[in-house]
Amino acid sequence: MTDSAALTAFWNHVRAENPALPEQTPGAWAFGATPDHADSLLALVLAGVKTGTASSQWDYDETGDPEPYVGEMSIILDGSGAPRAVLETTAVRTVPFDEVTDEHAHAEGEGDRTLTYWRESHERYWRAHSENPRGFEADMPIICERFRVVHPV
Repeated sequence: MTDSAALTAFWNHVRAENPALPEQTPGAWAFGATPDHADSLLALVLAGVKTGTASSQWDYDETGDPEPYVGEMSIILDGSGAPRAVLETTAVRTVPFDEVTDEHAHAEGEGDRTLTYWRESHERYWRAHSENPRGFEADMPIICERFRVVHPV
């Protein structure tokens, strides 16, 4: 994991380019559950293909991590834990897994960008990597998040 000094240095670099950003270094995280998955999803973000993500509400309940909110800034890490991008959350909506929309699946930018692909891949993901013992259920609450890339632009 990236140390706080590296995150602060990265944030200071980003703020030098955009001084309107908040002074406090935002939270940092990586997409996915493995270094390769983090790198592949980050590549989609940097290419402008991935503009959304989904998280299990149950995972947030289990870890106690704060849920995403509109206006939140996040430092996105690559698979090695290095800071690579800054995202701003632009929309958050919680829905049951089986009510995630085609539009959201497309915004996630993965696979063929269909809802069918999204459902199959995310069910596999939560069955294998959920941080909550409940794992996966078809009506589990999903936090659908949309974001924009603040850095690099």
